[in-house]
Amino acid sequence: MFSEAAGCSEKAASCLAELLREPSMERRRALYREIKEHERHGDKITAAIYGELYKTFVTPFDREDINHLGGRLDTFLDHIHDAARRVVMYAPDKINDKLTEIGECILQDARLLVEIANLLDGLQKNPRPVQEKCKEISNIEHHVDELFESYLSELFATEKDAIELVKLKNIVQVLEDTTDRAKEVSDLVRAIIIKFA
Repeated sequence: MFSEAAGCSEKAASCLAELLREPSMERRRALYREIKEHERHGDKITAAIYGELYKTFVTPFDREDINHLGGRLDTFLDHIHDAARRVVMYAPDKINDKLTEIGECILQDARLLVEIANLLDGLQKNPRPVQEKCKEISNIEHHVDELFESYLSELFATEKDAIELVKLKNIVQVLEDTTDRAKEVSDLVRAIIIKFA
């Protein structure tokens, strides 16, 4: 179920990356509708994880960690949905290359989370591959922080339209927050690994 939940995030992140490159508002709206469907499906998977958790006596790792992991994966997907919603709702005049690069970083995060979810079964025996992927997510988050700061500096220096500035600032903020949510998932997985040591 964790693999399925992460898969929903990957599909939504792929749509978001495309949406940020897409000039057509009609196509952006269609991609947003796809993301919305992935987000709804993700909510159902999260509910199923919680349902199974309450029914299962023996779990592969700590029940509280399973609960938190389901919730954090869901929050990552919620942020992808929120980012797409803002782009469609605000309809900015132009989308800077740095925003599209952050979108690609979110997609990389989502792909890494799928890989991590697929490796959870063997976490106790061989945690190293998962630790490496968690480190990659951390590196992506640091890179996005730099992009975020650079983008905001440029935005405040060059954008003269106050409404457009607010729109773009809100969009870049939720995109940056999305990579923070991916890092929170990887930080939790790292904490689970420590419990096995």
